[in-house]
Amino acid sequence: MNYLVTSDPNNIHHIMSKSFDNYVKGSEFREIFQPFGDGIFTSDSETWKYNRALFHSLFRQRRFELFLEKTIHKKVHNSLLPILDHAQQQGTVIDLQDVFNRFTFDNICSLVLGYDPSCLSIEFPEVAYEKAFNEAEESIFYRHTVPKSVWKLQEWLQIGQEKTMTKSCKVFDQFIYACIESKREEIRKKRHNEIVESDDDDDEHVDFLTTLISDEKEGVHDNIFLRDAAFNLFVAGRDTITSALTWFFWLVATNPIVETKILEEIKENFGSKDTLGIEEVKKLVYLHGALCEAMRLFPPIPFERKQAINGDILPSGHNIKPKTMILFSLYSMGRFESIWGKDCLEFKPERWISERGSIIHVPSYKFFSFNAGPRTCLGKDLSFIQMKMVATSILSNYSLHLLQDHHAIPSLSIVLLMKNGFKVMIKKR
Repeated sequence: MNYLVTSDPNNIHHIMSKSFDNYVKGSEFREIFQPFGDGIFTSDSETWKYNRALFHSLFRQRRFELFLEKTIHKKVHNSLLPILDHAQQQGTVIDLQDVFNRFTFDNICSLVLGYDPSCLSIEFPEVAYEKAFNEAEESIFYRHTVPKSVWKLQEWLQIGQEKTMTKSCKVFDQFIYACIESKREEIRKKRHNEIVESDDDDDEHVDFLTTLISDEKEGVHDNIFLRDAAFNLFVAGRDTITSALTWFFWLVATNPIVETKILEEIKENFGSKDTLGIEEVKKLVYLHGALCEAMRLFPPIPFERKQAINGDILPSGHNIKPKTMILFSLYSMGRFESIWGKDCLEFKPERWISERGSIIHVPSYKFFSFNAGPRTCLGKDLSFIQMKMVATSILSNYSLHLLQDHHAIPSLSIVLLMKNGFKVMIKKR
């Protein structure tokens, strides 16, 4: 295996920033991450630059931020809080990770496709394409754990995990393509009828597909491009936020002093208000520190990989041969005494807050949860907004009580979730 594994911040800074052009995702990465297509996570050079510029132009629009706020508020009020209230009234155990999975899937569907599949409802329905998306991700991790010849043979024979991969991708692709066609038809009808929409209506229709199809010149983006772009946004804005919220609430539930401080900050700033908006959650410094701390200890993406084009020498002195695969362990980085100090294993939001009460900036090559260098996550600010809105809504209304026999074990996958879910009892505050 032609791999080099590193958790040295200087090496990461060198690879992700200083020598960015020499380290790419590469063809082997794209082969393993086949369901991602040619989207922003798997592409290099000009294709990557085009995707990034496109996403950046969307994310920086004020109307998209307002659309995000409206979507989250709606899902919190109509689905999340009623389900937690139901569980509290019935006295039943609830898997909070499953709740977050469904919540984020509904949200990302609304934001990307303009369609809410209502996965998060009291019945906890099994939604075929949501299940298919999960299975595809599991199959991608499987490809990391066996020799290429093994999964390639399984793919050819259509057996084992590769058979699951093929079926899952087919189900999810049918869903995505149906949404794309439906959106194209909807936009065609509006253009044909020359409907002039008000500003309010505009806010209702700024999901990714609508914006991309409405603004494009004829034939610029075919259905395959839209499918790949949508799939990559699903990965970026769904499981990563599920992971961050799950571990955050587990850490808060096991650290009552931190929970008290978060509640005090919310009360001091906003009284007993149960849901907050974008501008309001931006003011919550201690909560921001707690979320950063959760992602330091449990990074949603636990490992990252790049491939060298030409030979190189890393700051650590290691020689890199052409085509060597570099693996970063984000999970290890978050627990290094040399980076975070002797208290590196403690959940301590204060480490992110200065004496003046502002957020301390930690270089991305040390705190790597949102990537680093030119590939730094475009949706970082939007992710924090979503997580803070969910965290304040839940913590303001409920306290979580862990089951005595519940063990928080990280699952082995491309996203760091809890292996056996996050089982809790809900109590009203």
